[in-house]
Amino acid sequence: MGRRARRWLWLLLAYLALGLAIVGIFLPGLPTTPFVLLAAYAAARGSERLHAWMLAHRLYGPMIRDWQATGSVSRRAKQWAIGSMAVCAVIFFLTAPKWWMAAIGTGIMAVVGTWLWLRPEPVP
Repeated sequence: MGRRARRWLWLLLAYLALGLAIVGIFLPGLPTTPFVLLAAYAAARGSERLHAWMLAHRLYGPMIRDWQATGSVSRRAKQWAIGSMAVCAVIFFLTAPKWWMAAIGTGIMAVVGTWLWLRPEPVP
């Protein structure tokens, strides 16, 4: 695959992930932070201009810079993510046709939430 084709694939992935992150702001159950980080990763490989815009963004920029520098996530982002996972777990158990379906989804969120909570926090 040529260099130009790879660049376009990275750019496509960046915009797709960014779109999903924006939808995730309004749709419970769809995470925002992982899609923002994926978009930044892909943008760094596909478009310097998009990557620079994301780094300069007032909402996404600090999160991306912290992750790129130290792999850290702010306490507020952790609390929001885990809180929304908890709300989704309750919704799962109230709406799933079988209890085990809700349990699997909740278990996955518990593993992701634990991993997220154990990430370092940025130094102020």
